[in-house]
Amino acid sequence: MFDYLIVGAGFAGSVMAERLASQLNKKILIVEKRNHIGGNAYDEYDENGILVHRYGPHIFHTNSKKVFDYLSQFTEWRFYEHKVLAKLNSELYPIPINRITLNKLYNLSLQTEKDVQEYYNSVMEKRNPVRNSEDIIVNQVGHDLFEKFFRHYTKKQWNLEPKELSPSVCGRIPVRTNDDCRYFTDKYQFMPKDGYTKMFEKMLNHKNIELTLNTDYKKIINDVKFDKMIYTGPIDYFFDYKFGKLPYRSIRFEYESFAQEYYQSTAQVNYVDNSQIFTRVVEHKYLSDQKTEKTTVSFEYSQADGEPFYPVPTDENKKLYEKYLNEAKKLSSLKFLGRLAEYQYYNMDQVVASALHSFSEIKL
Repeated sequence: MFDYLIVGAGFAGSVMAERLASQLNKKILIVEKRNHIGGNAYDEYDENGILVHRYGPHIFHTNSKKVFDYLSQFTEWRFYEHKVLAKLNSELYPIPINRITLNKLYNLSLQTEKDVQEYYNSVMEKRNPVRNSEDIIVNQVGHDLFEKFFRHYTKKQWNLEPKELSPSVCGRIPVRTNDDCRYFTDKYQFMPKDGYTKMFEKMLNHKNIELTLNTDYKKIINDVKFDKMIYTGPIDYFFDYKFGKLPYRSIRFEYESFAQEYYQSTAQVNYVDNSQIFTRVVEHKYLSDQKTEKTTVSFEYSQADGEPFYPVPTDENKKLYEKYLNEAKKLSSLKFLGRLAEYQYYNMDQVVASALHSFSEIKL
């Protein structure tokens, strides 16, 4: 008899399992359909000995000391600040857009943050109210920068025009007036020293936690005795798609190794124009700071089918999700948690924070 059946061994499920087992002495069964733990943060060493993020780069960043301190129980950290370049017409520019980007792109000589803000003010187009992802960018930097850095990349990523997407999609990317080329500005920016998989292994290494991989929970749920359930999978799948499938974007990864020290000048290059059909290229050894004679890169192709990565934030999809949410609220002994179960585009630290909060409610 288990106290909790937890579906999914990603951040949401693993944090809840660890807390319930270690703090409340609960007996946990985790059922995971993949052949590994860690969800999309899973990493492993390839044939060149390079630690590769199998589901795209997962860069840990947070302003939450609580989240950072919690995860620090299961890993040492290596300081890492992610930097991304945008490839536009064969030239590379810092992204998020900053003063360096503007000066290089337009051959300007903006000197101060005030200069940059005045430039933005001169080109921005006021959109009121801000209804979509085109509005939120044009409202800040005008139409030309939107066309160059946002429109085509967003269309490749989502197969929708920015004006069809919630403001939150493009609104995640800041616009800067200084020379800060870091992708994130959070207080805590680190990578797990030995990788995410090792961190998850330590998190789940508890006598009260039993783990079953390669298993769809629906195939065993009638054979397992448990008291309560925490579900971190797609909410529409839980309800057998009774209202229809919630749309997700997936990613196809193509890995290539090269007999050279580096392939590109930074960890991630976004292809923001239509010169390539892939969205970005990631060189994984930057993420682990490994020194090797070879290198491994991944090319990312956005697609509709495959593992669900990103909920598609449109008004229509929000309404469909709310139908499932109303069904979920009727189930008192079941908690829906995480990106797929809540149909939200969460960062890793947000999932951890949400799981810790959910645990605190259980403890009460």
